[in-house]
Amino acid sequence: MDGRQGAGIAEWVTRAGLTGMTELELLHGFCHRLVTEGVPVTRVNIVIDTLHPIHEGRVFRWRRDDQGDLDHVVEYGRTNVGGEEAANWRRSTYYHLSVSGEDFLRRRIGPEHADDFSVLADLRAEGQTDYLALIHRFEAEGIIGEMDSFYSSWTTDAEAGFTDEQVSLVRELASPLMLAVKCSSLTRIATTLVETYLGRDAGHMVLKGRIARGVTDRIQAVLWFSDLRSFTHITETADPEQIIPFLNDYSEAIISSIYEAGGDVLKLIGDGTLAIFKEGDSSRACQCALQAERLMRSRIRTLNQERLAAGLPVTGAYLGLHIGAVFYGNIGSQDRLDFTVVGPAVNEVSRIAALCRSVERDVLVSSAFFAATNEQECLVSVGRYALRGVNRPQELFTLDPSWETAEEPR
Repeated sequence: MDGRQGAGIAEWVTRAGLTGMTELELLHGFCHRLVTEGVPVTRVNIVIDTLHPIHEGRVFRWRRDDQGDLDHVVEYGRTNVGGEEAANWRRSTYYHLSVSGEDFLRRRIGPEHADDFSVLADLRAEGQTDYLALIHRFEAEGIIGEMDSFYSSWTTDAEAGFTDEQVSLVRELASPLMLAVKCSSLTRIATTLVETYLGRDAGHMVLKGRIARGVTDRIQAVLWFSDLRSFTHITETADPEQIIPFLNDYSEAIISSIYEAGGDVLKLIGDGTLAIFKEGDSSRACQCALQAERLMRSRIRTLNQERLAAGLPVTGAYLGLHIGAVFYGNIGSQDRLDFTVVGPAVNEVSRIAALCRSVERDVLVSSAFFAATNEQECLVSVGRYALRGVNRPQELFTLDPSWETAEEPR
């Protein structure tokens, strides 16, 4: 390959990065162009740490002879908490580069060469003959969380291995590739962060540019407000180290149920959860909220069985449901904004949820919700109640016990 061909690949990588290609698309396009230009790569991995609540990072993989059975993206867990993944990391060529300060490692593969890293024996069994590992470090200002560098490995099964010219070319072209990959990774990280902390719908709207203070939409939505039964008592009597896992367990059951039924979680307030269902048809939004309630109840029941078996404290959830007009958007100061819902309906749903304790019901819904839903047969009146901060008493409804014991959600 001459300099002109290498420049052509670098130009393609730059254009592809600007168009917003994913990390995997960038890697595969780059490798196919290398092969076309005569560089005999057979397998390439790119390893990227990231900001994610569960995964430490991802491995993006390309194989020249891929038959469609390869996992092109592999996510890995924390390597700093022990276990098999941590042990594998410390045995890797990438770890060697990270602690040695070197930016490049090359090993010939074959019976006459030492397998001083475990990966080399595996590659020799696959018929590979030459191996390169690279690290691209970031300056301090470019570090995001634990993403302070990219690692990559490049192998060939050519009998003579890579030529020195091919090694130099891979090292040179890997830099623009990693820059394009970093741009793609930052876009993915931004999406993960805003959706994790703001909610899926709110996060999407923020990424679309809805970030000006005071910009809100008036929408009609079903409002969900839930909290946990006896949470204060549990926090006062349980071991302190149990509280966060306790909250995580029940939050997972509640939030996953809301998302599966089409809702969006806007705020976690201690043990409380504020969510909305904003289907265009009000009866459909009510149906989704009731489906989420059934999913939540089923998951909490299963969770309680598991926690009881482990000798851990258990609880249930109180839930208020209401429907009404709210303002949905950015509210706050110039320096700190929140993307949420505000309005009398929000206050009302929180009051309805709080009343669950007094009337000894797990679920209460407003008269407005009852009027909007097409599943009135599953609701029964519990009478009229005055809600703090609400002008008039209103009739509230709860789930018919016969409906609560109906078939489990699929």
